[in-house]
Amino acid sequence: MQDLQESWAVKRLCKLFSTHRSSYRYWQRRRKALAPDRISLTAELKRWFVRSNGSAGERTLVQLLATSGFKVSRWLVNKLMKQNGLVSRQLPTHQYAKAEREHLSIPNQLNREFTVKAPNQVWCGDVTYVWTGSKWLYLAVVLDLYARKVVGWATSASPDSELTKKALRMAYESRGKPKRLLFHSDQGCHYTSKSFRQQLWRYGIRQSLSRRGNCWDNSPMERFFRSFKTEWMPRSGYRDFNSALDAIRQYIVTYYNRHRPHQHNGGCSPMVMEQVYWKTYNKVAKNS
Repeated sequence: MQDLQESWAVKRLCKLFSTHRSSYRYWQRRRKALAPDRISLTAELKRWFVRSNGSAGERTLVQLLATSGFKVSRWLVNKLMKQNGLVSRQLPTHQYAKAEREHLSIPNQLNREFTVKAPNQVWCGDVTYVWTGSKWLYLAVVLDLYARKVVGWATSASPDSELTKKALRMAYESRGKPKRLLFHSDQGCHYTSKSFRQQLWRYGIRQSLSRRGNCWDNSPMERFFRSFKTEWMPRSGYRDFNSALDAIRQYIVTYYNRHRPHQHNGGCSPMVMEQVYWKTYNKVAKNS
């Protein structure tokens, strides 16, 4: 009955506007054209998704699109991701064990005070391993806690003090040899060795160590490595050493520091967060 009523209504309307019913049916079956702004938005969303190596989820894509001038909601991003078959590689949260034992001679001076007021006040360091087809590659990273920016990193086939010293040297020299700095890490032998502690002493850097077995005491570093391995690294690792080196460089230099939004930075990338700080600092210094 309803179909008959609809057919009658269509017949009346077509007659009213002097339109053939066949033309109306053709119009109904036509392929809906996308608006130009929606096409541009979809293209930009795909570009950021590819640049993130398939790691960006709804919230991250909303922030990345905002840097390109697209103000969109998570609902729309979710819809576009489903329409285009884009699935983020992000993993669910993981529960970590806790422990409370401090190092005998080097206390936990940071004490989970991960929010600092300026760059070059507190750096964190850690080492992880990456499979490269036939052997492990070890990656040491130094992170500035202010904007969570990677300021130093190094790779090696051995997880020794030379690896962590190389990463620290890169950070120290690239940041203009800062003073009154605190360096925090876990109690790994590559951070408690005499050689590494001597390098800290030469640079005038104070040392802080996490409690043994307590990863929460160095959670910004744990979070960085987790992001790298879930967002960028293939689950089976890399085919060789050079492929791993290229991928690590791409993640740190091209994506993470420059573009990746960080919740700690209010959605800004580490580089943008530091640029805003130095712009404000120089303006205040000039007017004072």
